[in-house]
Amino acid sequence: MNGDLRRQSSSPRVLPYRVTAVVVIGAGQAGLAMSHHLDRRGIDHVVLERGEVANAWRHERWDSLRLLTPNWQCRLPGFRYAGPDPEGFMTMPEVVDFLHGYAQKLSAPIHTATRVLSVRPAPGGYRVVTDAGDWRCRTVVIASGACNLPVVPALATSLPTSLHSLTTRDYRHPGQLAEGGVLVVGASATGVQLADEIQRSGRPVTLTVGEHVRMPRRYRGRDIQWWMEASGLLDQRFDEIDDIERARRLPSPQLMGSETPATLDLNALAALGVQRVGRLVGLRDHTLQFSGSLAAHCAAADLKLGRLLETFDAWASHRGLDSELAPPERFPPTRLPASPRLSLDLARGEIRTILWATGFRPDYSWLHVPVLDRKGRLKHHGGVAEAPGLYALGLPFMRRRKSSFIHGVDDDARELSDHLVGYLAGYSHDCPANDPGDSSEDGKGENRLAQGGFPCRNRMDASARVVLTEGD
Repeated sequence: MNGDLRRQSSSPRVLPYRVTAVVVIGAGQAGLAMSHHLDRRGIDHVVLERGEVANAWRHERWDSLRLLTPNWQCRLPGFRYAGPDPEGFMTMPEVVDFLHGYAQKLSAPIHTATRVLSVRPAPGGYRVVTDAGDWRCRTVVIASGACNLPVVPALATSLPTSLHSLTTRDYRHPGQLAEGGVLVVGASATGVQLADEIQRSGRPVTLTVGEHVRMPRRYRGRDIQWWMEASGLLDQRFDEIDDIERARRLPSPQLMGSETPATLDLNALAALGVQRVGRLVGLRDHTLQFSGSLAAHCAAADLKLGRLLETFDAWASHRGLDSELAPPERFPPTRLPASPRLSLDLARGEIRTILWATGFRPDYSWLHVPVLDRKGRLKHHGGVAEAPGLYALGLPFMRRRKSSFIHGVDDDARELSDHLVGYLAGYSHDCPANDPGDSSEDGKGENRLAQGGFPCRNRMDASARVVLTEGD
Protein backbone atom coordinates (compact mmCIF):
# COMPACT_ATOMS: atom_id res chain seq x y z
CA MET A 1 0.00 0.00 0.00
CA ASN A 2 2.82 2.40 0.89
CA GLY A 3 4.38 1.72 -2.50
CA ASP A 4 1.11 2.58 -4.19
CA LEU A 5 0.94 5.85 -2.27
CA ARG A 6 4.47 6.76 -3.26
CA ARG A 7 3.69 6.13 -6.91
CA GLN A 8 0.56 8.28 -6.71
CA SER A 9 2.35 11.20 -5.07
CA SER A 10 5.32 11.26 -7.45
CA SER A 11 5.33 13.27 -10.70
CA PRO A 12 1.88 14.48 -11.79
CA ARG A 13 0.05 12.53 -14.47
CA VAL A 14 -0.10 14.36 -17.79
CA LEU A 15 -3.18 13.74 -19.90
CA PRO A 16 -2.95 13.49 -23.69
CA TYR A 17 -5.04 16.63 -24.14
CA ARG A 18 -5.16 20.23 -23.06
CA VAL A 19 -7.95 21.67 -20.95
CA THR A 20 -9.85 24.93 -21.10
CA ALA A 21 -13.33 26.10 -20.17
CA VAL A 22 -14.49 27.07 -23.67
CA VAL A 23 -13.41 26.08 -27.17
CA VAL A 24 -14.48 28.57 -29.84
CA ILE A 25 -14.34 27.16 -33.37
CA GLY A 26 -13.58 29.78 -36.01
CA ALA A 27 -11.60 33.04 -36.01
CA GLY A 28 -13.82 35.19 -38.17
CA GLN A 29 -15.86 38.09 -36.83
CA ALA A 30 -18.11 35.81 -34.76
CA GLY A 31 -15.31 33.89 -33.07
CA LEU A 32 -13.36 37.06 -32.34
CA ALA A 33 -16.40 38.80 -30.86
CA MET A 34 -17.06 35.83 -28.60
CA SER A 35 -13.41 35.82 -27.53
CA HIS A 36 -13.76 39.50 -26.57
CA HIS A 37 -16.78 38.86 -24.35
CA LEU A 38 -15.30 35.73 -22.77
CA ASP A 39 -12.10 37.60 -21.99
CA ARG A 40 -14.05 40.45 -20.37
CA ARG A 41 -15.67 37.90 -18.09
CA GLY A 42 -12.38 36.21 -17.27
CA ILE A 43 -13.40 32.93 -18.90
CA ASP A 44 -10.53 30.71 -19.97
CA HIS A 45 -10.93 29.85 -23.66
CA VAL A 46 -9.18 29.12 -26.91
CA VAL A 47 -10.12 29.96 -30.51
CA LEU A 48 -9.37 27.22 -33.04
CA GLU A 49 -9.05 28.26 -36.70
CA ARG A 50 -8.51 25.84 -39.59
CA GLY A 51 -6.59 28.44 -41.62
CA GLU A 52 -5.84 32.05 -40.79
CA VAL A 53 -7.76 34.80 -39.06
CA ALA A 54 -10.59 35.83 -41.43
CA ASN A 55 -9.83 32.73 -43.47
CA ALA A 56 -13.02 32.67 -45.56
CA TRP A 57 -12.75 36.37 -46.38
CA ARG A 58 -9.12 35.81 -47.31
CA HIS A 59 -9.39 32.69 -49.47
CA GLU A 60 -13.00 31.96 -50.44
CA ARG A 61 -14.31 35.14 -52.08
CA TRP A 62 -14.06 36.49 -55.62
CA ASP A 63 -11.54 39.22 -56.36
CA SER A 64 -13.85 42.21 -56.88
CA LEU A 65 -16.20 41.54 -53.97
CA ARG A 66 -16.90 44.33 -51.52
CA LEU A 67 -19.00 44.24 -48.37
CA LEU A 68 -22.70 44.90 -48.84
CA THR A 69 -22.67 47.07 -45.72
CA PRO A 70 -21.08 50.56 -45.58
CA ASN A 71 -17.85 51.12 -43.70
CA TRP A 72 -19.62 53.04 -40.92
CA GLN A 73 -21.47 49.82 -40.13
CA CYS A 74 -18.25 47.83 -39.71
CA ARG A 75 -17.89 47.56 -35.98
CA LEU A 76 -17.11 44.88 -33.43
CA PRO A 77 -17.08 45.07 -29.62
CA GLY A 78 -14.46 47.66 -28.73
CA PHE A 79 -13.41 48.19 -32.35
CA ARG A 80 -14.84 50.01 -35.38
CA TYR A 81 -13.93 51.42 -38.77
CA ALA A 82 -11.99 54.67 -38.37
CA GLY A 83 -10.93 55.40 -41.94
CA PRO A 84 -11.60 58.35 -44.25
CA ASP A 85 -14.50 56.84 -46.22
CA PRO A 86 -17.38 55.88 -43.90
CA GLU A 87 -19.85 55.69 -46.81
CA GLY A 88 -17.59 53.38 -48.83
CA PHE A 89 -17.56 49.58 -48.97
CA MET A 90 -14.58 47.48 -47.92
CA THR A 91 -12.76 45.29 -50.41
CA MET A 92 -11.83 41.79 -49.30
CA PRO A 93 -8.21 42.72 -48.45
CA GLU A 94 -9.58 45.59 -46.36
CA VAL A 95 -11.95 43.24 -44.53
CA VAL A 96 -9.05 40.89 -43.80
CA ASP A 97 -6.96 43.78 -42.46
CA PHE A 98 -9.89 44.98 -40.34
CA LEU A 99 -10.42 41.58 -38.71
CA HIS A 100 -6.69 40.91 -38.34
CA GLY A 101 -6.29 44.27 -36.62
CA TYR A 102 -9.12 43.36 -34.28
CA ALA A 103 -7.51 40.03 -33.41
CA GLN A 104 -4.24 41.80 -32.63
CA LYS A 105 -6.02 44.36 -30.45
CA LEU A 106 -7.68 41.58 -28.50
CA SER A 107 -4.53 39.48 -28.19
CA ALA A 108 -7.02 36.68 -28.65
CA PRO A 109 -5.88 33.13 -27.73
CA ILE A 110 -6.02 31.87 -31.32
CA HIS A 111 -4.62 28.64 -32.74
CA THR A 112 -4.31 29.09 -36.50
CA ALA A 113 -3.74 26.19 -38.91
CA THR A 114 -5.72 23.97 -36.54
CA ARG A 115 -8.52 21.98 -38.14
CA VAL A 116 -11.22 20.55 -35.90
CA LEU A 117 -11.70 16.87 -36.76
CA SER A 118 -14.39 15.97 -34.24
CA VAL A 119 -16.37 17.24 -31.29
CA ARG A 120 -17.87 14.59 -29.02
CA PRO A 121 -19.49 14.57 -25.60
CA ALA A 122 -17.09 13.69 -22.80
CA PRO A 123 -17.48 13.51 -19.02
CA GLY A 124 -18.21 17.03 -17.83
CA GLY A 125 -18.23 18.58 -21.29
CA TYR A 126 -16.71 17.88 -24.69
CA ARG A 127 -13.63 16.43 -26.29
CA VAL A 128 -12.39 18.39 -29.31
CA VAL A 129 -10.01 16.52 -31.60
CA THR A 130 -7.89 18.59 -33.99
CA ASP A 131 -5.01 17.88 -36.33
CA ALA A 132 -2.80 19.69 -33.81
CA GLY A 133 -3.85 17.88 -30.65
CA ASP A 134 -6.91 17.35 -28.48
CA TRP A 135 -8.79 19.56 -26.05
CA ARG A 136 -11.22 18.96 -23.20
CA CYS A 137 -13.68 21.72 -22.37
CA ARG A 138 -16.94 22.41 -20.61
CA THR A 139 -18.48 24.27 -23.53
CA VAL A 140 -18.07 24.68 -27.29
CA VAL A 141 -19.03 27.71 -29.37
CA ILE A 142 -19.41 26.98 -33.08
CA ALA A 143 -18.45 30.23 -34.83
CA SER A 144 -17.41 28.74 -38.16
CA GLY A 145 -20.25 30.38 -40.09
CA ALA A 146 -22.99 29.19 -42.40
CA CYS A 147 -21.09 29.32 -45.69
CA ASN A 148 -18.82 26.28 -45.52
CA LEU A 149 -20.11 24.03 -48.31
CA PRO A 150 -21.68 25.09 -51.63
CA VAL A 151 -25.22 23.87 -52.23
CA VAL A 152 -25.41 22.49 -55.77
CA PRO A 153 -28.46 20.74 -57.31
CA ALA A 154 -28.11 17.03 -57.98
CA LEU A 155 -28.60 17.56 -61.71
CA ALA A 156 -25.13 19.13 -61.85
CA THR A 157 -23.65 15.61 -61.97
CA SER A 158 -25.53 14.94 -65.23
CA LEU A 159 -24.20 17.94 -67.15
CA PRO A 160 -22.13 17.34 -70.30
CA THR A 161 -18.44 17.01 -69.52
CA SER A 162 -17.66 19.66 -72.12
CA LEU A 163 -19.39 22.24 -69.92
CA HIS A 164 -17.36 24.10 -67.33
CA SER A 165 -19.23 23.99 -64.01
CA LEU A 166 -18.08 25.77 -60.86
CA THR A 167 -19.42 27.28 -57.65
CA THR A 168 -19.03 30.82 -56.40
CA ARG A 169 -16.46 29.61 -53.86
CA ASP A 170 -14.16 28.68 -56.76
CA TYR A 171 -14.89 31.74 -58.91
CA ARG A 172 -12.37 34.59 -58.75
CA HIS A 173 -12.74 36.67 -61.94
CA PRO A 174 -14.22 36.40 -65.47
CA GLY A 175 -10.83 35.64 -66.98
CA GLN A 176 -10.88 32.12 -65.56
CA LEU A 177 -14.05 31.30 -67.53
CA ALA A 178 -14.20 29.93 -71.05
CA GLU A 179 -15.16 32.32 -73.81
CA GLY A 180 -18.85 32.10 -74.59
CA GLY A 181 -22.11 32.18 -72.71
CA VAL A 182 -22.42 31.79 -68.95
CA LEU A 183 -25.46 30.55 -67.04
CA VAL A 184 -25.54 32.00 -63.53
CA VAL A 185 -27.90 29.95 -61.36
CA GLY A 186 -29.39 31.99 -58.52
CA ALA A 187 -30.32 35.67 -58.21
CA SER A 188 -29.46 36.64 -54.64
CA ALA A 189 -26.76 39.24 -53.93
CA THR A 190 -24.00 36.96 -55.18
CA GLY A 191 -25.82 35.91 -58.34
CA VAL A 192 -26.69 39.41 -59.50
CA GLN A 193 -23.20 40.74 -58.75
CA LEU A 194 -21.53 37.99 -60.75
CA ALA A 195 -24.03 38.29 -63.59
CA ASP A 196 -23.17 41.99 -63.75
CA GLU A 197 -19.41 41.41 -63.68
CA ILE A 198 -19.38 38.59 -66.22
CA GLN A 199 -21.73 40.36 -68.64
CA ARG A 200 -19.43 43.40 -68.56
CA SER A 201 -16.49 41.13 -69.44
CA GLY A 202 -18.08 40.41 -72.83
CA ARG A 203 -19.52 36.99 -72.03
CA PRO A 204 -23.29 36.83 -72.54
CA VAL A 205 -25.04 35.89 -69.29
CA THR A 206 -28.30 34.10 -68.64
CA LEU A 207 -29.52 34.41 -65.05
CA THR A 208 -32.00 32.03 -63.43
CA VAL A 209 -34.36 33.76 -61.03
CA GLY A 210 -36.45 32.27 -58.25
CA GLU A 211 -37.52 33.84 -54.97
CA HIS A 212 -35.44 36.95 -54.34
CA VAL A 213 -35.32 40.13 -52.27
CA ARG A 214 -35.25 43.32 -54.31
CA MET A 215 -33.66 46.31 -52.59
CA PRO A 216 -32.28 49.70 -53.70
CA ARG A 217 -28.77 50.73 -52.70
CA ARG A 218 -29.99 54.15 -51.54
CA TYR A 219 -33.39 55.51 -50.60
CA ARG A 220 -34.32 59.15 -49.98
CA GLY A 221 -30.67 60.15 -49.92
CA ARG A 222 -29.50 57.53 -47.40
CA ASP A 223 -27.96 54.10 -47.80
CA ILE A 224 -30.55 51.37 -47.41
CA GLN A 225 -28.56 49.98 -44.49
CA TRP A 226 -29.07 53.27 -42.65
CA TRP A 227 -32.81 52.76 -42.96
CA MET A 228 -32.64 49.15 -41.84
CA GLU A 229 -30.53 49.97 -38.80
CA ALA A 230 -32.09 53.28 -37.74
CA SER A 231 -35.65 51.95 -38.03
CA GLY A 232 -34.80 48.95 -35.83
CA LEU A 233 -35.44 46.39 -38.57
CA LEU A 234 -32.01 44.80 -38.15
CA ASP A 235 -32.60 44.44 -34.40
CA GLN A 236 -35.76 42.39 -34.91
CA ARG A 237 -35.41 39.28 -32.75
CA PHE A 238 -35.84 35.68 -33.78
CA ASP A 239 -38.58 35.10 -31.21
CA GLU A 240 -40.67 37.88 -32.77
CA ILE A 241 -40.95 36.08 -36.12
CA ASP A 242 -43.83 33.68 -36.84
CA ASP A 243 -41.81 31.43 -39.19
CA ILE A 244 -38.20 31.90 -38.17
CA GLU A 245 -36.94 28.91 -40.17
CA ARG A 246 -38.27 30.43 -43.38
CA ALA A 247 -36.81 33.82 -42.46
CA ARG A 248 -33.42 32.19 -41.95
CA ARG A 249 -33.55 30.65 -45.42
CA LEU A 250 -34.45 33.81 -47.33
CA PRO A 251 -31.87 34.76 -49.99
CA SER A 252 -29.68 37.77 -49.35
CA PRO A 253 -31.01 41.09 -50.75
CA GLN A 254 -29.95 42.11 -54.25
CA LEU A 255 -27.31 44.61 -53.16
CA MET A 256 -23.80 45.45 -54.28
CA GLY A 257 -20.99 47.34 -52.62
CA SER A 258 -19.05 49.43 -55.15
CA GLU A 259 -16.91 52.55 -55.47
CA THR A 260 -19.94 54.41 -56.81
CA PRO A 261 -23.06 53.20 -54.97
CA ALA A 262 -25.67 51.95 -57.41
CA THR A 263 -28.80 49.82 -57.36
CA LEU A 264 -28.28 46.40 -58.90
CA ASP A 265 -31.62 44.75 -59.61
CA LEU A 266 -33.06 42.73 -62.47
CA ASN A 267 -33.91 45.91 -64.39
CA ALA A 268 -30.29 47.06 -64.18
CA LEU A 269 -29.12 43.67 -65.43
CA ALA A 270 -31.62 43.74 -68.29
CA ALA A 271 -30.22 47.11 -69.36
CA LEU A 272 -26.80 45.44 -69.63
CA GLY A 273 -28.21 42.66 -71.80
CA VAL A 274 -28.46 39.89 -69.20
CA GLN A 275 -31.15 37.39 -70.17
CA ARG A 276 -33.39 36.45 -67.24
CA VAL A 277 -35.18 33.13 -67.01
CA GLY A 278 -37.12 31.27 -64.34
CA ARG A 279 -35.72 28.99 -61.69
CA LEU A 280 -33.75 25.98 -62.96
CA VAL A 281 -35.98 22.95 -62.39
CA GLY A 282 -34.59 20.12 -64.50
CA LEU A 283 -32.29 18.64 -67.12
CA ARG A 284 -33.54 16.30 -69.82
CA ASP A 285 -31.54 15.10 -72.83
CA HIS A 286 -28.99 17.89 -72.45
CA THR A 287 -31.77 20.48 -72.27
CA LEU A 288 -32.10 22.67 -69.18
CA GLN A 289 -35.65 23.41 -68.12
CA PHE A 290 -36.74 26.60 -66.39
CA SER A 291 -39.79 27.33 -64.27
CA GLY A 292 -42.60 29.42 -65.70
CA SER A 293 -42.90 31.35 -62.43
CA LEU A 294 -40.45 34.16 -63.28
CA ALA A 295 -43.16 36.82 -63.48
CA ALA A 296 -44.76 35.68 -60.22
CA HIS A 297 -41.45 35.76 -58.33
CA CYS A 298 -40.66 39.23 -59.66
CA ALA A 299 -44.12 40.56 -58.84
CA ALA A 300 -43.80 39.25 -55.27
CA ALA A 301 -40.38 40.89 -54.88
CA ASP A 302 -41.72 44.20 -56.23
CA LEU A 303 -44.67 44.07 -53.83
CA LYS A 304 -42.48 43.36 -50.80
CA LEU A 305 -40.12 46.18 -51.75
CA GLY A 306 -43.04 48.61 -51.92
CA ARG A 307 -44.23 47.53 -48.49
CA LEU A 308 -40.75 47.91 -47.04
CA LEU A 309 -40.41 51.45 -48.36
CA GLU A 310 -43.86 52.33 -47.00
CA THR A 311 -42.72 51.08 -43.60
CA PHE A 312 -39.61 53.25 -43.78
CA ASP A 313 -41.65 56.30 -44.84
CA ALA A 314 -44.06 55.85 -41.94
CA TRP A 315 -41.18 55.47 -39.49
CA ALA A 316 -39.46 58.62 -40.80
CA SER A 317 -42.68 60.64 -40.56
CA HIS A 318 -43.33 59.41 -37.03
CA ARG A 319 -39.81 60.48 -36.02
CA GLY A 320 -40.18 63.88 -37.70
CA LEU A 321 -37.36 63.22 -40.16
CA ASP A 322 -39.08 64.07 -43.43
CA SER A 323 -37.48 67.51 -43.64
CA GLU A 324 -34.00 65.95 -43.38
CA LEU A 325 -34.61 63.39 -46.12
CA ALA A 326 -35.28 63.44 -49.83
CA PRO A 327 -38.94 62.95 -50.86
CA PRO A 328 -40.39 59.43 -50.90
CA GLU A 329 -39.92 57.55 -54.15
CA ARG A 330 -41.07 54.32 -55.73
CA PHE A 331 -39.18 52.14 -58.16
CA PRO A 332 -40.58 50.85 -61.46
CA PRO A 333 -41.75 47.23 -61.52
CA THR A 334 -39.40 44.59 -62.84
CA ARG A 335 -39.52 44.59 -66.63
CA LEU A 336 -39.70 41.13 -68.19
CA PRO A 337 -40.07 39.74 -71.70
CA ALA A 338 -43.60 38.74 -72.65
CA SER A 339 -42.58 35.08 -73.04
CA PRO A 340 -39.52 34.23 -70.94
CA ARG A 341 -37.43 31.34 -72.14
CA LEU A 342 -38.40 27.97 -70.65
CA SER A 343 -35.56 25.76 -71.91
CA LEU A 344 -31.98 25.86 -73.11
CA ASP A 345 -30.38 23.19 -75.30
CA LEU A 346 -26.81 22.74 -74.11
CA ALA A 347 -25.91 20.84 -77.29
CA ARG A 348 -26.11 24.10 -79.25
CA GLY A 349 -23.05 25.48 -77.48
CA GLU A 350 -24.75 28.70 -76.41
CA ILE A 351 -23.62 28.12 -72.82
CA ARG A 352 -20.00 27.19 -72.07
CA THR A 353 -20.00 27.72 -68.30
CA ILE A 354 -22.47 27.22 -65.47
CA LEU A 355 -21.80 29.17 -62.29
CA TRP A 356 -23.73 27.94 -59.27
CA ALA A 357 -24.78 30.87 -57.06
CA THR A 358 -27.17 28.59 -55.20
CA GLY A 359 -26.00 29.28 -51.68
CA PHE A 360 -24.04 27.51 -48.98
CA ARG A 361 -24.64 25.42 -45.91
CA PRO A 362 -22.64 24.85 -42.74
CA ASP A 363 -20.31 21.87 -42.50
CA TYR A 364 -21.04 19.90 -39.35
CA SER A 365 -19.44 16.64 -40.48
CA TRP A 366 -17.11 16.84 -37.47
CA LEU A 367 -19.91 17.43 -34.94
CA HIS A 368 -20.76 14.11 -33.29
CA VAL A 369 -23.45 15.43 -30.97
CA PRO A 370 -27.16 14.67 -31.58
CA VAL A 371 -28.18 18.27 -32.36
CA LEU A 372 -28.77 18.16 -36.13
CA ASP A 373 -32.09 17.81 -37.91
CA ARG A 374 -32.69 15.41 -40.80
CA LYS A 375 -31.30 17.97 -43.24
CA GLY A 376 -28.11 18.38 -41.25
CA ARG A 377 -29.02 21.78 -39.82
CA LEU A 378 -28.15 22.70 -36.25
CA LYS A 379 -31.14 22.71 -33.94
CA HIS A 380 -30.84 25.72 -31.66
CA HIS A 381 -32.86 28.39 -29.89
CA GLY A 382 -31.21 31.71 -30.55
CA GLY A 383 -27.77 30.09 -30.70
CA VAL A 384 -28.27 27.80 -27.71
CA ALA A 385 -28.08 24.28 -29.12
CA GLU A 386 -30.09 21.31 -27.92
CA ALA A 387 -27.13 19.91 -25.99
CA PRO A 388 -25.78 21.28 -22.70
CA GLY A 389 -22.87 23.66 -23.16
CA LEU A 390 -23.06 23.82 -26.97
CA TYR A 391 -23.57 27.18 -28.69
CA ALA A 392 -23.53 28.67 -32.19
CA LEU A 393 -22.75 32.19 -33.33
CA GLY A 394 -22.88 34.06 -36.64
CA LEU A 395 -25.70 32.11 -38.34
CA PRO A 396 -28.38 33.91 -40.39
CA PHE A 397 -31.06 35.51 -38.18
CA MET A 398 -29.68 33.55 -35.25
CA ARG A 399 -30.87 35.96 -32.57
CA ARG A 400 -31.54 39.06 -34.68
CA ARG A 401 -31.96 39.92 -38.31
CA LYS A 402 -28.41 41.32 -38.25
CA SER A 403 -26.82 38.20 -36.75
CA SER A 404 -24.77 37.26 -39.82
CA PHE A 405 -23.46 40.81 -40.43
CA ILE A 406 -20.10 41.91 -39.06
CA HIS A 407 -21.72 44.50 -36.80
CA GLY A 408 -24.44 42.06 -35.77
CA VAL A 409 -22.32 39.57 -33.85
CA ASP A 410 -21.64 41.84 -30.87
CA ASP A 411 -25.09 41.71 -29.28
CA ASP A 412 -25.41 37.98 -29.94
CA ALA A 413 -21.96 37.21 -28.53
CA ARG A 414 -22.66 39.24 -25.40
CA GLU A 415 -25.98 37.52 -24.73
CA LEU A 416 -24.64 34.04 -25.44
CA SER A 417 -21.61 34.66 -23.23
CA ASP A 418 -24.02 35.64 -20.44
CA HIS A 419 -25.82 32.33 -20.91
CA LEU A 420 -22.52 30.47 -21.08
CA VAL A 421 -21.28 32.05 -17.84
CA GLY A 422 -24.44 30.93 -16.11
CA TYR A 423 -23.94 27.43 -17.45
CA LEU A 424 -20.33 27.30 -16.24
CA ALA A 425 -21.35 28.60 -12.83
CA GLY A 426 -23.26 25.38 -12.31
CA TYR A 427 -19.95 23.54 -12.31
CA SER A 428 -18.21 25.71 -9.72
CA HIS A 429 -18.76 23.13 -6.98
CA ASP A 430 -16.93 20.54 -9.10
CA CYS A 431 -13.69 22.54 -9.25
CA PRO A 432 -10.78 21.17 -7.21
CA ALA A 433 -9.80 23.31 -4.24
CA ASN A 434 -6.20 23.62 -5.41
CA ASP A 435 -4.80 24.60 -8.77
CA PRO A 436 -4.25 21.37 -10.75
CA GLY A 437 -0.68 22.33 -11.30
CA ASP A 438 1.51 23.27 -14.21
CA SER A 439 2.43 20.41 -16.50
CA SER A 440 3.62 22.42 -19.47
CA GLU A 441 6.86 21.30 -21.02
CA ASP A 442 8.68 24.52 -20.17
CA GLY A 443 7.19 24.84 -16.70
CA LYS A 444 6.13 28.44 -17.31
CA GLY A 445 2.42 27.89 -17.48
CA GLU A 446 2.11 28.17 -21.25
CA ASN A 447 0.04 25.59 -23.17
CA ARG A 448 -0.79 23.88 -19.91
CA LEU A 449 -1.78 20.24 -19.76
CA ALA A 450 -4.16 19.98 -16.84
CA GLN A 451 -4.06 16.85 -14.71
CA GLY A 452 -7.76 16.86 -13.99
CA GLY A 453 -10.78 19.10 -13.75
CA PHE A 454 -11.40 22.29 -15.72
CA PRO A 455 -10.47 25.92 -15.14
CA CYS A 456 -13.08 27.25 -12.73
CA ARG A 457 -15.02 30.42 -13.16
CA ASN A 458 -14.04 31.69 -9.71
CA ARG A 459 -10.30 31.44 -10.36
CA MET A 460 -9.85 32.49 -13.96
CA ASP A 461 -6.81 34.62 -13.25
CA ALA A 462 -3.80 35.05 -15.51
CA SER A 463 -1.96 32.13 -13.94
CA ALA A 464 -4.73 29.74 -14.94
CA ARG A 465 -5.14 30.87 -18.54
CA VAL A 466 -4.14 28.81 -21.54
CA VAL A 467 -1.76 30.97 -23.59
CA LEU A 468 -1.70 30.18 -27.29
CA THR A 469 0.35 31.40 -30.19
CA GLU A 470 -0.16 31.11 -33.93
CA GLY A 471 0.98 27.79 -35.27
CA ASP A 472 1.43 26.37 -31.78
